[in-house]
Amino acid sequence: MVTHNCSLDLSPPINREMKELDTSFFRKEFPVIRARFDDPRIIQKFIRSHPQDVLSGKGLRNIVKIGDYTVRAVLLTDRLTKISDASKILSESCLEYFKKEQIPLQNHTLVIDYDFWSTEEILGAILPEDLLDNIPSGFSQTGHVAHLNLRDEYKPYKKLIGEVVLSKNPSIETVVDKVDSIATEYRTFKMEVLAGKPDLLVTHKEQNCIFQFDFEKVYWNSRLQAEHERLVQIFKPGELVLDAMAGVGPFTVPAAKKGVISIANDLNPDSYHFLKQNIAKNNVSNFIKPFNDNGHDFIKNCMTYIEQFHKETNGIIKVEIKKPKTKSSSSSSSSTPANKKPRTPTEYKDISIPKFPNHFVMNLPDSAIEFVNDYIGIFANHEELKSLPNFELPMVHVYCFQKFSPDEPEPTEKELESRVRDRIVEKLQYNDLKIDDINFKLIRKVSPTKPMYRASFRLPEEVAFKKV
Repeated sequence: MVTHNCSLDLSPPINREMKELDTSFFRKEFPVIRARFDDPRIIQKFIRSHPQDVLSGKGLRNIVKIGDYTVRAVLLTDRLTKISDASKILSESCLEYFKKEQIPLQNHTLVIDYDFWSTEEILGAILPEDLLDNIPSGFSQTGHVAHLNLRDEYKPYKKLIGEVVLSKNPSIETVVDKVDSIATEYRTFKMEVLAGKPDLLVTHKEQNCIFQFDFEKVYWNSRLQAEHERLVQIFKPGELVLDAMAGVGPFTVPAAKKGVISIANDLNPDSYHFLKQNIAKNNVSNFIKPFNDNGHDFIKNCMTYIEQFHKETNGIIKVEIKKPKTKSSSSSSSSTPANKKPRTPTEYKDISIPKFPNHFVMNLPDSAIEFVNDYIGIFANHEELKSLPNFELPMVHVYCFQKFSPDEPEPTEKELESRVRDRIVEKLQYNDLKIDDINFKLIRKVSPTKPMYRASFRLPEEVAFKKV
């Protein structure tokens, strides 16, 4: 198929002095020729047969409506700017087609405006020339909030950038940026609203669950959605998961939907508040016991938390047995209340809460490894666990960053994994944990020198039952 490259200048107008977004500035007009089709049903066949005679260009529409709603026109190649030149520019077969079908040619003004260009193209037309190499058009979205992570050199233009991002994304109602890079005790950052409404109470959907939280007051990273799903898939129905840094429930709430039991803890009072709210909102209250305690104490005293859960529930979770809906038979004789069948009583099944944890989750990548030494001796006073027929040592899933210097040769994946292993071994005070005993998953690269990993390993018996 022969096509013609568009020679129109489709780049946006440039105004590097713009202080506030003016969408009306972004407009271009081009004189072109259109072929009017009173019968729109034959347009597609014409375009397929004469691609070289039709306007083509990235993002351009070559079919337009004119006058009556049923009337369409095809924009012809931009090489043709005068109707009188048609015989010189258009192909012979195209001219014959127009003559046979009595297709008239007309002048047309092609207009492209602000909506035509992408976020990056608009920003490239209004930011200073020395800032065009890394235009900050990307963002992470949580609910209705777009979170930018602007570098210092772009801060003077933050409001302008925010307005462009807001205007280009219909699902976005608020655009924010971190005020500084210093996190609080609870992994949260002060946020500045750059554009849109000053509302950071978001509703976010993930893994068939609904999460609601204040984006500024809790830790949430939408870029971890795939990892949330991966780890939840590892958990099996009926297992007991202890999440030491549970946040608002991105692991425990979806896990509960598949029958996984959890004890979820977070130090942040706001996270704890929204965790409880999300547990209730997703109807998984039977499966999750939330706490608002220190992560170190939560791990060290994990058996106390499990015993408390057992005491409150008698070690049993009652789950309603959902029966498939059937069409009820209806007849004229059964329309009176006296003839209605009695409602079938609700049936429940019992799920036993394990007496030991199957998994620990530690999603605090900045410092989670600092908590690993808390596992030393967690079962020291519970030798009876070994006699349970289904007892197995828990898996520990610890998230961490493994930074390296930009001045050193880039380490291999194996070298970085070895460094993570060494940090874990040091905290566990157990050198027999080999690198092959740890399953590593590269989650993401926060920066070229700051990869994030999940390191999963089974807690060694010598560590868990160590007398301290």
